[in-house]
Amino acid sequence: MKHFYSIPLLPPTSQSAVFNHEPVYLLGVGKADITGPVVEINMMGYADPNQVGSGLRQRLYSRAFIVGSSDKPEERIVYLVLDTQSGDTAVRYGILEGLKELGPEYGLYGKSNVAVTGTHSHSGPGAWLNYLLPQITSKGFERQSYQAIVDGALLSIKRAHESLAPGYLSVGETEIHDANINRSPFAYLANPEQERRKYEHEVDKTMQMLKFQSAEDGKERGVLTWFPVHGTSMLGNNTLISGDNKGVAAMLFEKDMQSPEGGSDGFVAGFSQANVGDTSPNVLGAYCEDGSGEKCNFEDSTCGGRTQPCHGRGPMFRKADEGASSCFEIGQRQYLGAKALYLAMANNGKFLSGPVRSLHTYRDFSNYTFQHPNGSIVSTCPAALGYSFAAGTTDGPGAFDFKQNNTGSPGANPLWSIVRNFLREPSEGQKACHYPKPILLDVGEIERPYLWTPNVVDIQILRIGQLLIIVSPGEATTMAGRRWKEAIAASASTHTISSSAISNEQDPPIVVLGGPANSYTHYIATEEEYGIQRYEGASTLYGPHTLNAYINATTSLLPRLFCSPESQLPLEPGPEPPIHTNISYNFNLAVRFDRAPFFKHFGQVVTDVAPSYRRGETVRVTFVGANPRNNLRLEGTFVAVEHRKGGAWVAVRDDSDWDLVYRWRRTSTVLGTSEVEVSWEIGAGGEVPGGLYRVRYFGDQKSWGSGNVEAFEGVSGVFGIE
Repeated sequence: MKHFYSIPLLPPTSQSAVFNHEPVYLLGVGKADITGPVVEINMMGYADPNQVGSGLRQRLYSRAFIVGSSDKPEERIVYLVLDTQSGDTAVRYGILEGLKELGPEYGLYGKSNVAVTGTHSHSGPGAWLNYLLPQITSKGFERQSYQAIVDGALLSIKRAHESLAPGYLSVGETEIHDANINRSPFAYLANPEQERRKYEHEVDKTMQMLKFQSAEDGKERGVLTWFPVHGTSMLGNNTLISGDNKGVAAMLFEKDMQSPEGGSDGFVAGFSQANVGDTSPNVLGAYCEDGSGEKCNFEDSTCGGRTQPCHGRGPMFRKADEGASSCFEIGQRQYLGAKALYLAMANNGKFLSGPVRSLHTYRDFSNYTFQHPNGSIVSTCPAALGYSFAAGTTDGPGAFDFKQNNTGSPGANPLWSIVRNFLREPSEGQKACHYPKPILLDVGEIERPYLWTPNVVDIQILRIGQLLIIVSPGEATTMAGRRWKEAIAASASTHTISSSAISNEQDPPIVVLGGPANSYTHYIATEEEYGIQRYEGASTLYGPHTLNAYINATTSLLPRLFCSPESQLPLEPGPEPPIHTNISYNFNLAVRFDRAPFFKHFGQVVTDVAPSYRRGETVRVTFVGANPRNNLRLEGTFVAVEHRKGGAWVAVRDDSDWDLVYRWRRTSTVLGTSEVEVSWEIGAGGEVPGGLYRVRYFGDQKSWGSGNVEAFEGVSGVFGIE
């Protein structure tokens, strides 16, 4: 299949000439495992209580990127890319507290300069978020799920910190034309025509890359990219944990760089989100899965007046694999575009120069008052979600009879108004503030048993020379992100950014947007899109002025990142958000015990492999298993494929590989028995050499009574690949 990406040429830069200069930055990269419980916990993203983890397709990771000034140690930033649905208030708090415990040398990292972003994968375990609303479908807050993310993020920062060394940073961009579409074009078209004419596409097709390069030997140490596409390639019926399409892209890039001619040891590839709000990886569009095969209604994404049959189609939608093939394809398209850009930047990258700075504060968006661009004084509102929030999207339709594009009278079953009012009936002032959003859930004003969604939001911007990174706590739509970046660029242009090494002309600012980060404030739509009240507008928490509030809050603080009087003044931290980790409910049951069936033992093969396989076939083996929640095996693996080389068995596949799948199922709740099925999808190409192989399973069983956890292993029979 032909993939479509284009790379604009920048003025050539001589790499050898650059290496004659003193190192510009201190650079560090690190990666660590954050895979939480892969079974029995609701998955985070689609908000479907029936989507409960049953196994693992790909481990999840935190990827840490540290940039510091070579002559001012206090000037340093940390950018985390987590394979999670988003950043989170409690997760960030846990990371910051953990950094304090690592010792005084980690005192350089704190609220101001640590950004915690999520790739927005909808295929990870849930139950780790701070606020009540996302906890409802996951049956509360599960400490094991939360701690896996915090501990892994800390380990990735530690590894990046320990790898700090002089190096160079360069930026570049490319366009990837076949990896995303706009899933709400009806709302996008509400934006002014004159504004829309400035752009060729309804979504941003640009991938921007920051390349980390060693000053010692010139080898690349990592890349950090920004590209907007939802982590919804894996469908709502998928129950296997993975990093979705960005997890695939990172895996492919990192494995590519493990070759001898690749980058330095420990190469890390971060695929961060951008203005993702209205994007979709289901690039063939949305169709009615009701037998008609027709396209969904353009205005409200319904089929015959119903939301449920309308589903977006990924590039490989005909394969009944819960979206796995489409997910790999969209990830591969991002990887191929990134790799082409990476190679082109050897001659056409733009090197960064200038200070490393950061700022962070909190703002209360329940009533943030500011001057609107039209000159009027406006305010945001306490958080609320509209009826179309419950309609879902073409990536994951909602339930019941909700529809997108609901303004005025919602038209849903009047029972929902009763349900809404039972929780909290919005006041007339709240209704007027959010107009034209018909409020379904007045989440920002419900504090029983604790706050449902954030009202206090993170405001954070990072600067590396010419590069400015907006760290967004919400999902900005395409046009919202464009306006925000343009506002930051225009404001930054009034300050001295940096001077070119070739001339005295000032370099223009380069602005990227990363998120959802630090917390999760749902969506950020333009005022025009908000008026349409599709899913993105209904999920814009703080009313129609949400986007302009974020723009005002960031641009007003931007001078602090430059040589200005404001930069010399302390920044007020703002109101601290509440942390609910110690008061959150948890209705997820703990593992009681494991038992092997009578006359069998843990790790015993139940159904063995065939004697031989051809490429393109799938190896399957079933073992007597135990609950993987007993030991997450972080930095390890549940399963491995071993290849006979000489006189030894060598592991050639593990949990990090997309084609090796681990499934767990409970066979008896009363007896505590379970089975594990391992499947290896042998590539149809020639990347798997012929020879002898076997599958090894690593498990941990919890004893009845004592509760002790003991490790065990199981090994399949030997099979050949022809």
